[in-house]
Amino acid sequence: MTALAAIPSPTQGVWELGPLPIRAYALCIIAGIVAAVLITERRWVARGGAPGEVLDIAVWAVPFGIIGGRLYHVISSPRPYFGEGGDPVRALAIWEGGLGIWGAITLGGVGAWIACRRRGIPLPAFADAVAPGLLVAQAIGRLGNWFNNELYGRATDLPWALTIHDWTGTEAVTGPDGQPLVLGTFHPTFLYELLWNLAAALVVIWADRRFRLSHGRAFALYVALYCVGRLWIELLRSDPAETIAGIRINVYTSVVVGLLAVAYLVWQRGRPREVIGRGRDAADTGQTRGDRADAAPAVAPGAVEPRDGEDAGDGGRPRHPGS
Repeated sequence: MTALAAIPSPTQGVWELGPLPIRAYALCIIAGIVAAVLITERRWVARGGAPGEVLDIAVWAVPFGIIGGRLYHVISSPRPYFGEGGDPVRALAIWEGGLGIWGAITLGGVGAWIACRRRGIPLPAFADAVAPGLLVAQAIGRLGNWFNNELYGRATDLPWALTIHDWTGTEAVTGPDGQPLVLGTFHPTFLYELLWNLAAALVVIWADRRFRLSHGRAFALYVALYCVGRLWIELLRSDPAETIAGIRINVYTSVVVGLLAVAYLVWQRGRPREVIGRGRDAADTGQTRGDRADAAPAVAPGAVEPRDGEDAGDGGRPRHPGS
C-alpha cells in the first residue's frame, strides 16, 4: 500500500499571522477545553448546580491541568530535554505539544478541589458532572497530535493506515522536488484514542442516567474506561518513551490507575445520589431579593421622606414628635 492510499496527515501545524504563530495543537486544546466546559455546565446545572459555577472552577482547574500535563510529559519523556543533545529550556515550550493526561488530571483535580472548596461544592459530585466532558476534550485534543504528525503506532499497511511525514516540528520536510517527505504508513493511534474517548463518554452518560452514579463513581468509570483504551493503544505505539523492563511507563500507569478506579467503583457502590440544591438556592435568593424590592414602600411624588426622629404627617409632610 502506498502513502496515497492511506489516511493523509497535515503537512503544516503552524501558520504565521504576522508575528503571531497560530498553532493547530493549541487550537485543538482550547477547543477541547471549551467543549468540556459547555458539556459540564449543562450536566452540573441538571444535577442542581448553579449556572456559572463550572466556569469559575475551570479558571482554577485548567491552568493547574496544563502545568500538570506538561510535568508528566517531561518526566515520562525526558530525553528531548535532559538527554544527550537535549535542551532543558524546551521543557517550558508547551505550545510545541506534549501534555500527559495523567498529570493533567492529577493537578487539574487539585485546582478543581481548591475552587470547589472555596465555593462549598462537593468535589465528587462535580467530578461526576465533568467526566464525559473530559473525554470529549481529550478526543478533540488528539487532533492536535494529528496536525503534529505524532503519537502514531507501528508500521502497517492496513486500509486505515496513517501517512506520517518527516517533521521539522512545525511542518513536513520537503524533498528536492518540493514534495513532503513521507516516512511511511503507521497505525493511527491518535484516531484510535479519539474514537475510544467518544465511545467512553457515551457509556459514562448512559451509566450515569441508568444507575444514578454518585460520589465520584461516574468519574471513576471514566478513568477505568480510559485506562482500558489507553492500555491497548500504548502497546501499539512506537514513538520514543521511557520504559521499565522493556514496557512503556504509560502501560504501568494505565494498569495501576485503572485498577484503583475499579476498586473505587466497587467501594462506593450502593450510595444514594447527592442532592445538589445550589441552583435552586441561587434562584430562591434572587427571587427573595426581587420580592423585597417589590414590597419596598414607594415615596409619593412631591412627598418628603422623614428624617431620623420625625414622623410622617398627613400628606407626607414631616411632623416633629409632640407638635
